[in-house]
Amino acid sequence: MKQLVLTFVITVCAFSLTLAQSAEHDAVKKTLNYYLDGGTNNDFDTLKKAFHDTATMRYIRDGEYKEVNAIDFFKGVMKPGGKQNRETSITHVDVSGHAAHARVEIKYPKFTFIDFMNLLKIDGEWKIVNKIFYRKPHAAY
Repeated sequence: MKQLVLTFVITVCAFSLTLAQSAEHDAVKKTLNYYLDGGTNNDFDTLKKAFHDTATMRYIRDGEYKEVNAIDFFKGVMKPGGKQNRETSITHVDVSGHAAHARVEIKYPKFTFIDFMNLLKIDGEWKIVNKIFYRKPHAAY
């Protein structure tokens, strides 16, 4: 009987932990989708919900390292208008406590952005605090 009770308790704990992890993964994906959907729809207000105010974006352009505030960057490049011609996907999410990282891909007709996001759960909300990316050209046919 003791073994049956112990097995039951372990099963319930494992199930509860799995549900909690799944909920955190879903919450991280919600934040990533603010970024992806906001960019696809040229909706700065939606995109901004994904980022912490001090989030940085680091990248290489023309062989040179660049570091900028992510919100300022997007504010400068996003123009209101129609939906962009691109496909987006979240290819990986890893959550450990209040920290997470993710990989997203944004495929345009001629290139794909591969973004690596670091997120923190701040005041109960997941926010992107850092983004690095690579712009991968598509092979010419």
